[in-house]
Amino acid sequence: MEAPDPANTTLMDALLAANNIISHRMAGKLRFLDSREDEQERGITMESSAVSLKFQVMGRPDEERSQKTYIVNMIDTPGHVDFSSEVSTASRLCDGALVLVDVVEGVCTQTIAVLRQAWEDNLRPILVINKMDRLITELKLVPTEAYQHLSRLIEQVNAVMGSFFASELMEDDLRWREERDRRLAEKKDQLADEAETSANDTDDFKEKDDEDIYFAPERGNVVFASAIDGWGFRVGNFAQLYSAKLGFKEANLRRVLWGDFYLDPKTKKVISHKHLRGRALKPLFVQFVLENIWAVYDAVVMNPNTEKVTKIVTALNLKILPRDLRSKDSRQLLSTIFTQWLSLSTCIIQATIDVVPSPPAAQAIRIPKMLYPNVFDKSIQPKNKLEQDLFTSNFAPDAVVVAYISKMFAVAAKELPENKKRAVTADELRQRARDAKEARDNSVSVSETPDPPRAAPESPPSTALGETLDVSEESEIILGFARLYSGTIHTGSTIYCVLPKYNTSLPPNHAHNVAHLIPAKVEGLYVMMGRELIPVDCVRAGNTFAIKGLGGKVYRNGTLCAPQSTGVPEGMDPVQVQDSLINIGGVTRTVSPIVRVALEPVIPSDMPKLVAGMKLLAQADPCVETFQQQTGEHVILTAGELHLERCLKDLRERFARVEIQASKPIVPFRETAVKGQDMAPSKTPNAARGTIKGASTQNLVTFSIRSAPIPDVILQFLLHNLTTLRVLQQDGHTDRDTAGSSIDIFSESEPVGVQGDVLHTPSVRADQFWNALEEKCNEAGGDWVNISDRIWSFGPRHAGSCILIDYRKDTTPLSLRRRLSRNHPAQPTNTSDNNVDFTGYVETGFQLAMFQGPLCAEPVEGMAYFVESIDVDADGVQKEIVQNRLSQVTGSVISAVRDACRNGLLDWSPRLMLAIYSCDIQASTDVLGKVYGVVAKRRGRIVAEEMKEGTTFFTVSALLPVVESFGFADDIRKRTSGAASPQLIFSGYELLDQDPFWIPTTEEELEDLGEKADRDNIAKGYMDSVRERKGMFVDRKIVQFAEKQRTLKR
Repeated sequence: MEAPDPANTTLMDALLAANNIISHRMAGKLRFLDSREDEQERGITMESSAVSLKFQVMGRPDEERSQKTYIVNMIDTPGHVDFSSEVSTASRLCDGALVLVDVVEGVCTQTIAVLRQAWEDNLRPILVINKMDRLITELKLVPTEAYQHLSRLIEQVNAVMGSFFASELMEDDLRWREERDRRLAEKKDQLADEAETSANDTDDFKEKDDEDIYFAPERGNVVFASAIDGWGFRVGNFAQLYSAKLGFKEANLRRVLWGDFYLDPKTKKVISHKHLRGRALKPLFVQFVLENIWAVYDAVVMNPNTEKVTKIVTALNLKILPRDLRSKDSRQLLSTIFTQWLSLSTCIIQATIDVVPSPPAAQAIRIPKMLYPNVFDKSIQPKNKLEQDLFTSNFAPDAVVVAYISKMFAVAAKELPENKKRAVTADELRQRARDAKEARDNSVSVSETPDPPRAAPESPPSTALGETLDVSEESEIILGFARLYSGTIHTGSTIYCVLPKYNTSLPPNHAHNVAHLIPAKVEGLYVMMGRELIPVDCVRAGNTFAIKGLGGKVYRNGTLCAPQSTGVPEGMDPVQVQDSLINIGGVTRTVSPIVRVALEPVIPSDMPKLVAGMKLLAQADPCVETFQQQTGEHVILTAGELHLERCLKDLRERFARVEIQASKPIVPFRETAVKGQDMAPSKTPNAARGTIKGASTQNLVTFSIRSAPIPDVILQFLLHNLTTLRVLQQDGHTDRDTAGSSIDIFSESEPVGVQGDVLHTPSVRADQFWNALEEKCNEAGGDWVNISDRIWSFGPRHAGSCILIDYRKDTTPLSLRRRLSRNHPAQPTNTSDNNVDFTGYVETGFQLAMFQGPLCAEPVEGMAYFVESIDVDADGVQKEIVQNRLSQVTGSVISAVRDACRNGLLDWSPRLMLAIYSCDIQASTDVLGKVYGVVAKRRGRIVAEEMKEGTTFFTVSALLPVVESFGFADDIRKRTSGAASPQLIFSGYELLDQDPFWIPTTEEELEDLGEKADRDNIAKGYMDSVRERKGMFVDRKIVQFAEKQRTLKR
């Protein structure tokens, strides 16, 4: 189970109190699972916390009334958008999700993200509509208005679920049509007559049923709750209560207690809205459920009335002490009444038991999808014993052990149970006294003591332990956060760590797999209880646990495998256990880290500690990337400002333990060019705009390259399919390289998304990419018709939105499509007449230019480069080869091509593209103006505003440049006195339509702006700040206004 979103930790407190881990009075105030100091201070969750709870539940009346024991593993995940990667890692380990939605704020961006994660991972969701007390105390709605508000909220959540279902249905339909066309084509070859083909094909598309994906209170997957007041209920609770009183069957009453159903006061029968005949009756939910809850709040909080409270307590048959009834703390009295009447913990656990399947049932649905993500057959049968054990969550001793580690987390060495000083019990003290007495007696009777230390056996170990504690209490131990899918894992056993890049289709001793299969010894197993770790000897399938002994072996996630519960036998070759090895794969990250900061220690000699600390941090946080730039700077990438704050605090206090200086946040930009209105004349006369002619040293290699902005239709297609392009590149290289080593952009050590790319869900599959690209090129027309076979390379880093096109007329074009084709050999290069092939160096120059553009050395986006000619002076090159100076020629070719590509971009009207946050702000009407002011001040723009029905709240959607966003959340909270709080999500790049080199030239511009252009050029300001940070030349006057008089006094 996972519980994301608002007030989740308060809800978890209620469950912990039900397990007697914390006091019932402290539930909601303690926030037990927020174990970090900054989590308690800020009141938000920043790290996932797991807890295993045990509940005893009576069977249903229609079943055997025996008591059943359930173990529920719950993971409390953060609701803040900066920590959404914690939700991604937790969802892989769970079978169900408690999705908390604030009843007033409704469906926000993070709710949609959590629902999508649950949908993708095949989790059974339970909707918990929380903070119901706000409808009464804050919005002061009457029960009927509250019912309408709740109906709309459930409809909104169901609309989100419906959109996921609709998109999947369209994909299924397309897939089915393609499969059907393929089968028809095959049959056509076999059967000569086309009529026979269509007559023999009787396969129809079977639509999926969407009945079980929606939230409906009558189906028991919606919980109405107020975690702070400790109450929660499902419709079934009240159906059970009223079925005896009203004389209805409980199942029938459960069906009509939610919805437009009414109780006819005359006939005492339930009627639908059709039979109202104009009567003003209240729905059953209002009459029997909400009015009772409103009555309790009215008597206790709104209009305190002791007599009414006493009547309510008597009517509900609650056992409340008189001193509690006389309590001045109305909130405590409210909590006492509701905890007994509508216990939140009982409701949540009962909902979990009813809705979330047990591990064997859940894994039969989820595991096939994890193992075969591209197979869409509903019923995938296990192919071997390993899959059989996984599908059934088999925990027998001979079952294959498979555990999945979704993330690593750091724990202080002194917090581990084995390092804690254990309190000595009375029995142990008595035993010590007896041992000491026996030792004294022995020393008196025997004149020569053979072994003096035996008199106090406890002393040396405890001293040694104390010493090791002093040495290592400052260090951090890396543990794995895991779930066991099959088998039983034991402490001390040896297992194999299968890393994400392990290829199961190749043998374990293959050159590609050797580095990704590492044996490890299980040093410790722990049950996680929030901040506490409880050591255990073994863990059975279906449970979450923490594992020690993987430090330095598993980086972030991986699969643990062993042929049986005793582990891998000593000395056994990996090939012998190949049938037990499986790779469950990595976690999909939903938020790409975008905020980049360079770090350095205050004392330079502490640099090794900082580097080691950054490695630990990158391992312990799934959304952090750390690397060293070419300039030597150590850089950390985080998801947002709050995330960055937490990472710096962790580095200072836990991982590096040194004082750190952080640079100003480094924000990525993109460079591009557009066709402007008043552009300078082309750099190459009598040639198309963007044409640049270049040459290497001594003009041995001359070339002509023409640049042009890519049409929008092609650019959007490329941006949406960057993932597909990377897969194509990887597959093409892997096919040609038998050793399986792939190109650098896919290496595990290289941080993915360092450039801050937004990886969209691809619109086409890898096998359809080239045909779809050809269609888009033909749609663009002009030079782009039939260009896909001439595409030489993509950039930057071989998988970007810039294109290098071989447009030479007299040669066979260098085609990336043919090179990556599986059945096509690597294209031979033209080496006739002993010529050196310079095409590879041309491509390298293009890649360099795209990675560092001309404006401020940021990656280029949306530019195409047509290579129109490459002429080589063969005799001159041969002379250089003889004199062993070929490397100078090739180096100068790379430099010349790089400069030509950069100048080609500047021949058009250059533009910067800003990284943009999409910003959702909830604010009441009285602070709306202040919110608009803060957004406008930071160069943001309002996209939409929508008033929440039945409330005074507006939801404002805005777009805000990332470079202007630092301090935005604090600023908006200060201006609105905490009444508005923004959620910022990185949403891509947007063109800043201003030429950074523009200066006023016409009379009107000079009259309006003056010679000095008093109005700042925003694009030039951004460009200069980046150039200054990178140590590049900045064209800035030292004295701005020389004619103004300056006096020493001023």
